[in-house]
Amino acid sequence: MLYKRADRVGDLIQEVISEMLLRDLNDPRLESVTITEVKITDDLKLATVFFSAMGSHPKEEESLHGLQSAMGYIKKRLGRELRLRYIPDLSFKVDHSFDYGSKIDRLIQTIKEEKDRNLTEDR
Repeated sequence: MLYKRADRVGDLIQEVISEMLLRDLNDPRLESVTITEVKITDDLKLATVFFSAMGSHPKEEESLHGLQSAMGYIKKRLGRELRLRYIPDLSFKVDHSFDYGSKIDRLIQTIKEEKDRNLTEDR
C-alpha cells in the first residue's frame, strides 16, 4: 500500500504539535490535550488537526480556543521543523472517537451483564 506524502507530512505535524504541547505551550487550557490525528489535503494546503481533551464539553471548547490562540506560534514552529515550501493552514477539531468507543464498550458490558444474569436465573 502506498504511503502518500500528505500522510507523512500529517504524521510529522502530529509529532511536532504533540511535542510542543508537552514542552513549549504553557497555556493551562492545553494541559489535557492530546493530538489524535492530522488529516492533510493532497496539495498540502490544509491540515485538520484532531484532538481530544479530558473532561467535559466546556473543557473541549476551552482547549479549542487555546489551540486557536496558539496557531501563529504553532505554524511558525512547523515552518522551522518541517522546512516545507508552504506551511498548511491549520484547522482544529475535537475528536469524539474516544467517546464513541467508550459508549460501545459500555453497551457491550451491559449486554454481557444481562446475558450472565439470564444464565444464572435459568439455573
